[in-house]
Amino acid sequence: MSLEPSQKPLAFQEAARCLAELGHPHRLQIFNLLVKAGETGHSVGEIQDRIGIPKSTLSHHLAQLIGIGLVMQTREGRSLRCRIEVERARLIQQFINACCEGLSA
Repeated sequence: MSLEPSQKPLAFQEAARCLAELGHPHRLQIFNLLVKAGETGHSVGEIQDRIGIPKSTLSHHLAQLIGIGLVMQTREGRSLRCRIEVERARLIQQFINACCEGLSA
């Protein structure tokens, strides 16, 4: 990672927290789905239809992702739209890229 030495412990700590939350298959699926959706995101109902889990289970996983700052929700009428928090997702991307630089192709 191209961060100042004083910032590295915080970056590693934040990346570790995010990766820990993504360590559950459903949360990883939700994250992947929302990254692919881009700026438009998906409504909670769309996510439920695509992932195929009960609404209460989805709510739990979304709360975890929102709590760590990887996902944000906005109300649109009677539904909630979920989107990726781009800066937080980039932290994970930078961390993974930096960690995997030494791997040969």
